[in-house]
Amino acid sequence: MLDRGRALLRTGCLALPLLATAALAAPAPAEPAAPPPAAAEAATRLLSVAPGLGRAQRVTVYSAAMRADMGLTVYPARDPDAPAPVLYLLNGAAGGIDGSSWTDRTDLAGFFAGEQVTVVVPDGGEGSYFTDWRVDDPALGRQRWTTFLTAELPAIVDAEFDGTGADAVAGISMAAASVFQLAVAAPGRYRAIGSYSGCARTSDPVGQAMVAAVVARWRGNPANMWGPFTDPAWAANDAYLQAEKLRGVALYVSAGSGAPGRFDTVEELDGNPGKLADQITLGGALEAITARCTRQLQDRLRQLDIPATFDFRPTGTHSWKYWEQDLHNSWPLFRAALNR
Repeated sequence: MLDRGRALLRTGCLALPLLATAALAAPAPAEPAAPPPAAAEAATRLLSVAPGLGRAQRVTVYSAAMRADMGLTVYPARDPDAPAPVLYLLNGAAGGIDGSSWTDRTDLAGFFAGEQVTVVVPDGGEGSYFTDWRVDDPALGRQRWTTFLTAELPAIVDAEFDGTGADAVAGISMAAASVFQLAVAAPGRYRAIGSYSGCARTSDPVGQAMVAAVVARWRGNPANMWGPFTDPAWAANDAYLQAEKLRGVALYVSAGSGAPGRFDTVEELDGNPGKLADQITLGGALEAITARCTRQLQDRLRQLDIPATFDFRPTGTHSWKYWEQDLHNSWPLFRAALNR
């Protein structure tokens, strides 16, 4: 999300009251259009598997829910002929475009090369919160991510890559809220969740304004997602309020303080002082906000006596090297949950 951070901070997190007012006055959701008969009847299915870079494979799946061909990058398990659990990794608000993705910005391929787990990174999802939108959006189109990720895709992946039926999901920034929402919507789907630098609380005024800022950055209308702010769908998709449904899932939640840390150096950013300035100022502000959200979630889970691992880094901005480290740190928890 840092690569879109300047616009988000200008129109989002630093102007939450203004955004809340604008979102409340947003146009009403569009009326859903009837699908063409052929599209409505098409079944979700695997379309193709092709070699990617290194160990990666590029997979295309037709989704009946999305009515679209969906791209994935898949890293097969160490022994592709033996059964393996699946870890799904969701990109942030940019949906992986412009190189802002797990595959482009982390050591994902090498880190999991020796692990008996299949890793799946879906393309797309910018500004969508990876949820099922109420109606199709004029700008963002059809968004039925919850159905695709929890009801359609797992069976396809398990059949093609010999899955064990044990899944975990992790996400950054926007998707750090989405991973909780997916687990709430599909109980039992995931054995473990990783939430890195996100805000799970989405239905209070601050949370709604933040969601509206992210969606509006991609020219979407949040009313097309969960309706107006007064609609019960906002509370139904708020993992803070629905936290009881997370009981029994292995949870790893992390955030930095926003203060510059060991990865906030010009050397880490290809010698580009402009990128460093953005990462420290904009990325620092974003991370400080998510740290407050994360502490709220910690308090909520403690009230409910739901076990969870929280990692509050004393430094660190809203940026990829910290999320790479979060993935490394959370993997032992995921591995134990996936193999129990």
